[in-house]
Amino acid sequence: MKTTRSIAIVVLLSIMIMSLLSACSGNGDNKPGSSDTPQANEGESGSKDAQVADPLGKFDPPIEVTVIRPYDENTKFVEGDSAEDNEWTRAYAERLGINVKFKWTLQGGGYTEKLNVSIASDDLADIMVVNSSQLNQMAEAGQLADLKESFDLQATEFVKEQFNADGGISLKSATFDGKLLGIPRIGSDIDEVPLLWVRMDWLKKLNLPEPKTIADVLAISKAFTNNDPDGNNKADTYGMALSKDLNGGFPGFEGFLNGYHAQFNMWIKDESGQIVNSNIQPEMKTALAELQRMYKDKEIDREFGTKDGNKVAEQVTSGKIGMYYGLMWTPLWPLQGGKDLDPGMEWKSFPLPSIDGTQAKAQIPFPVGQYYVVRKDAAHPEAAVKMLNLFFDTSFDKGTELDTYGTTPDGIEAFKHAIIAGAPMTSNMDKYKQISYALDNNNDLSQMKDYIKTDFAAVKSYLDGDPKGWGMYNVFGKGSSFSVIEKYVAEDVLLRSEFFGAPTPTMVEKNSTLESLLKETFTKIIMGGASIDEFDKFTKNWKKLGGDQITKEVNEWYAKQD
Repeated sequence: MKTTRSIAIVVLLSIMIMSLLSACSGNGDNKPGSSDTPQANEGESGSKDAQVADPLGKFDPPIEVTVIRPYDENTKFVEGDSAEDNEWTRAYAERLGINVKFKWTLQGGGYTEKLNVSIASDDLADIMVVNSSQLNQMAEAGQLADLKESFDLQATEFVKEQFNADGGISLKSATFDGKLLGIPRIGSDIDEVPLLWVRMDWLKKLNLPEPKTIADVLAISKAFTNNDPDGNNKADTYGMALSKDLNGGFPGFEGFLNGYHAQFNMWIKDESGQIVNSNIQPEMKTALAELQRMYKDKEIDREFGTKDGNKVAEQVTSGKIGMYYGLMWTPLWPLQGGKDLDPGMEWKSFPLPSIDGTQAKAQIPFPVGQYYVVRKDAAHPEAAVKMLNLFFDTSFDKGTELDTYGTTPDGIEAFKHAIIAGAPMTSNMDKYKQISYALDNNNDLSQMKDYIKTDFAAVKSYLDGDPKGWGMYNVFGKGSSFSVIEKYVAEDVLLRSEFFGAPTPTMVEKNSTLESLLKETFTKIIMGGASIDEFDKFTKNWKKLGGDQITKEVNEWYAKQD
């Protein structure tokens, strides 16, 4: 069975790249632009200078690059294609003159562990896909090429625009002592903000107002639990969803915490300007106390501590839960499944209600989890940037060959085969705006980019009577999740972590222990296995077991930022 996280990733990628959404070794050690760079053949590719200057120019003669990369467990290929030979490897060869040779690939779990062995033994490829800890480790070991010059000279203007949409934070996260040692796999952080989702047919049946405050949320939760909203004369419904993971895209408790001005796993500024960890602040204790009360009153499933997101999804689709906090994509999964089973089921997203008159700020996690790195002695580091350019050009800027390089007519997610990928940081908001424009202007598609048209068709199909488009409509249509996110942006109520660097030394050593302590303690408190005052003991233990040292390291990092 898929994990909730893997489902979330698949859904996000599918949304981000039109129901679509790692340099290299040559034949020597020459650097681009040096006097010893091999001459380009005369003809289509032009001179060596033009070759360097053209962001999508073709290496001539061709070069070979070796690659280490993962494939997720759901990756499939067009018949006759494979991980080593597919539409993207052929595009790199035919369009860029880059012949890809895979050192190794791995589909499914175990990639991080296997790559750790390769890093430790210095058995590297030209291009590799790494996480932030591995990036930091390889940077400290001097194993990586500086990509700054290549990016500055070779990235297309479109790519540069996308990578600077967050003020350059993503690029800063891969920059060490002025050297760009990795290309972040960027995406849209605003896609990761929590929303409140309420089952509206139950709300109307019980004659309850739409939620504007935490008091409203608690009243709805109580009514959904006690007032038989499904009409079966059984006490078998729950006011709010929670899973054993506590946090996540579906369901997650971050939005509930944010309503109490608490945040989960964030680094925030205190009144003195110091960076502190959100998990140990007094607002967290207040929110946990209310969750404990809700659990005691059976508004939260008594067995949530044994259920992952998939199990909770089954409860939602079968009509047993009436409210949850989750991300913008949840109408696609799991809500569409519930709608298919019960056409009368209706859900709506709301901005986060607050415990007081102060607007709740919706927390946003740092959006970069992967980096594309190039080994230090690679002959052509600019090749990685060219591959990045090709993905963004094909998928977003022009977006005219999506049947081949995005999602094929047979449903093969070809975009997953690209070695270097990502998405514009505003891609889904742009999609919502363009779809809204078309809906308001007699389906005018003249301003709509091609990668958006498939999702527009799904939205339009729902409006024309096809219930299968309900989920897409509730992501991108009128009154959808992105209408709420647009409101967040307009009102500037988004909260980003003050720390976005690589894990500090003590984080690497202690984070797993601290995360286990947190999940164990918070779950115990919510389920009534410990008094709410256990939170004070947790805070002391967190600080003693490495939290104080991590906080010191985070503030030292922060002091060095521009």
